[in-house]
Amino acid sequence: MAKKPSFSCNECGNITSKWSGRCEGCGAWNSITEDEGLSSAGPAKAGLGTVRGRAVPLTNLSTQEAPPARTNSGLNELDRVLGGGLVPASATLVGGDPGIGKSTLLLQAAAHFAKAGLKTIYVSGEESSAQVRMRAQRLGLADAPVQLAAETNLRDILTTLEIEDPQLVIIDSIQTMWSDSVGSAPGSVSQVRAAAHELTSFAKRRGIAVILVGHVTKDGQIAGPRVVEHMVDTVL
Repeated sequence: MAKKPSFSCNECGNITSKWSGRCEGCGAWNSITEDEGLSSAGPAKAGLGTVRGRAVPLTNLSTQEAPPARTNSGLNELDRVLGGGLVPASATLVGGDPGIGKSTLLLQAAAHFAKAGLKTIYVSGEESSAQVRMRAQRLGLADAPVQLAAETNLRDILTTLEIEDPQLVIIDSIQTMWSDSVGSAPGSVSQVRAAAHELTSFAKRRGIAVILVGHVTKDGQIAGPRVVEHMVDTVL
């Protein structure tokens, strides 16, 4: 039996069973696209089958555990909203209007983190490396040991991160990332969701802090599916 198509709104993430010119959730026009899911590699299995998984280690509420080490960004307000600094293996989503200064703020933070000893990679999907370097020179940060990349292919980015093994990765922005396992255009609900899932999972597995930049809609909501906000640890 063929799987029924599913459609999602690029503005608010509302899911419907049929396409329409206007989203019933937020009222946006021409924002409905077909949702291909996280992967187009074939039909999903009906269940997990008989293969057993591994036992998950359990603890109790009285277990004593050292608090995670935090690294200060040098920007007092940013450290405050991060709860005292950057935590390893964390995923943070930073949203804001276009031109409000997200990239500038995070480039400053990246420079501070790199100077504090964290191996930092800044991946820009919207600007070239030369443009990012020009901003760094204007801010007096040209000597900061931040590594730059201008790329949108998610597979290539994850391969590079596996090789370089950084401690902090900044993705600017999540809406520009593209996965070749999802058969829809960059910026679509499926692509944004898949990219956020892969990056946050990678961060948790490897103990890397990842900061995702997200655009917001005219209503002040972060563009793309709302599920992305639930994937990360903090939304700023």
